[in-house]
Amino acid sequence: MKSRHIITGLATLLLSFSLIACGGNSKQETQSSDESSSTAEQTISQAAPSQKLNLNTASEEDFLAIPGVGDNMVHEFEEYRPYVSISQFRKEIGKYVDQDQVAAYEEYVFVPIDPNECDAATLQQIPGLEASEADELISARPFESNDAFLQQLSEFVTEEEQATAEQYLASE
Repeated sequence: MKSRHIITGLATLLLSFSLIACGGNSKQETQSSDESSSTAEQTISQAAPSQKLNLNTASEEDFLAIPGVGDNMVHEFEEYRPYVSISQFRKEIGKYVDQDQVAAYEEYVFVPIDPNECDAATLQQIPGLEASEADELISARPFESNDAFLQQLSEFVTEEEQATAEQYLASE
C-alpha cells in the first residue's frame, strides 16, 4: 500500500514539473500570457493567411506572435531545429502539448519543403494538395530544380496555392 502512495506521489510530482517546464500556471504567468496572446492575435491577424513562419529561421519574436506560445514553447520550437519534416515537428512538440494544440501551431508555421527529399505529410503543407497528389509528386522525383517541381505541382493546385508553395520551398 505504501509503494502505491509513493508511486502516485512521484507521478504527481513529475506532472507538476512538466507543467512548470511547459509554461507553468501561476496567476502572474497567466496574466502575462493573456496580454501576450492579445497582442499576438493582433499581430498575426495583420499578416496574410499564407504567410506562415519558417520553423528553421523564425526568430523568438516571430514565435511569440503565435497565439498560445510563450517563452518556454519558443525554446522547444528552437531546440529541435533544423526540422526536416512536419512529422518531426508534430512528434517533438507533441511531447509538450496535445495534438489539437500542435495542429493550432501548424496554422502559423511550416517546415521548409525539399522537393526531392521530403515526405508526403510535409508536401501536404501546401494548401490544396491531397495525399494521393503528394504521392504522385514523390513518384516523379528527382526534380532538376525547384522550378521543375513547381511546374509539376501546377497540375494539382491553383495559382494562389502554388504561390504559397513557392514560399515554403527550401533554398536550392
